Amino acid sequence: MKSLGKWLKRSLFALLLLAVLVQAWYLGWVVWWKYFDPGTTHFMALRLEDLRQKNPQAELKHQWVPYQKISDHLKRAVVAAEDDKFVDHEGFDWEGMQKALEKNQKKGKVVAGGSTISQQLAKNLFLSASKTPWRKAQEAAITVMIETLWDKRRILEVYLNVVEWGEGLFGANAAAKRYFAGTAATLRPEQAARLAVMLPAPRKFEKNPYSPYMNDRTQVILGRMANAEVP
Repeated sequence: MKSLGKWLKRSLFALLLLAVLVQAWYLGWVVWWKYFDPGTTHFMALRLEDLRQKNPQAELKHQWVPYQKISDHLKRAVVAAEDDKFVDHEGFDWEGMQKALEKNQKKGKVVAGGSTISQQLAKNLFLSASKTPWRKAQEAAITVMIETLWDKRRILEVYLNVVEWGEGLFGANAAAKRYFAGTAATLRPEQAARLAVMLPAPRKFEKNPYSPYMNDRTQVILGRMANAEVP
């Protein structure tokens, strides 16, 4: 029994040590990306792997642009559409999560999410799109790291540069070029609102970016943009 007890203690210690090392690894990258721009993300790597199963020569469309070269219209549109309390919360919108849960329960399926921009960024940088409890817990831990170490401007800058906007398409500049033959800096209000509406399901909406739903939702976001606060 004593030997079994020692083995259990050692096993628990090893698991605890492994968990600490994993979190330290995530923390190290969060600190690094506070000062240096991510060239790619885990989510990008997963998408590229999928694309190359169909076409071994496939490449992602992605070009980093600094915060000041991204249209303020897009910043306001994305905050209005995705996270209207972005500048005020500390990574989690508890009220929004509760409303999303109630809506999903009413519909009997997942039709709404309560994730903030910070949570989405944590997922995109490090994790997959799976909805397992472990993944959600790890997302929450990384969100706390990001919110603690980065300011809101940096969070929004990185998010707008790495978020998916279509099949193999990442970041505001690539999206502006693809959909409007422009740059992230030249996006007009209506264009910015339309891009923001695409974010929950970009690969779905890119097939028909001017559908009745897209047109109606774009007008809604346009109406909210004036009140959206950005860093």
